[in-house]
Amino acid sequence: MSTPLAHLVDDDEAIRDALSWLLKSRGLPYATYDSAESFLAAWNKTTSGCLVLDMRMSGMSGLDCFDELCARNSSLPVIFLTGHGDVPLAVATLKKGAFDFFEKPFNDNDLASRIEEAMALDAHQRVANATVDSVKARLATLTTRERQIMGLVLAGKFNKVIADELNISMRTVEVHRSKLFDKMHVKTAVELANLLKP
Repeated sequence: MSTPLAHLVDDDEAIRDALSWLLKSRGLPYATYDSAESFLAAWNKTTSGCLVLDMRMSGMSGLDCFDELCARNSSLPVIFLTGHGDVPLAVATLKKGAFDFFEKPFNDNDLASRIEEAMALDAHQRVANATVDSVKARLATLTTRERQIMGLVLAGKFNKVIADELNISMRTVEVHRSKLFDKMHVKTAVELANLLKP
């Protein structure tokens, strides 16, 4: 996975420099881009951290860049920087899933704090998504019989009842149950149930 960065996208060099200085003073890692196009060219599914995006730029606008990221299923939190006239537009982007917006001129400390919060949210979401992917991968390793037994274990049934329902020996149920728990990396039925909670 790529290093989490605050990705700063603004076509105004003075603003890029000011934001770079601000993030450096907070010890936050960052990268700068002079256009939405250059950021999109560098972006991939592993791009992490957050995006600080100017709403109005020459070439592709911040809004178009945001729409493109949405189309690519990006989960990167986006903070918009807007001029006074763009506030209604910024509010609309919040409804579409942007993390926040700041009207220029903005309070440096408030912006830096929101960038930190956005980066923390992104890190948390990536851990949660990796866990979901890991559980799916483990489920894919189960045999048909192990899946059957898992369903009955999750229904709270004892080994003897499972053996009777599936018309197999209790020892066979124990072996399948043990393999099932090993593959799912759990020790108890409660752990298994918690792992599979939606």
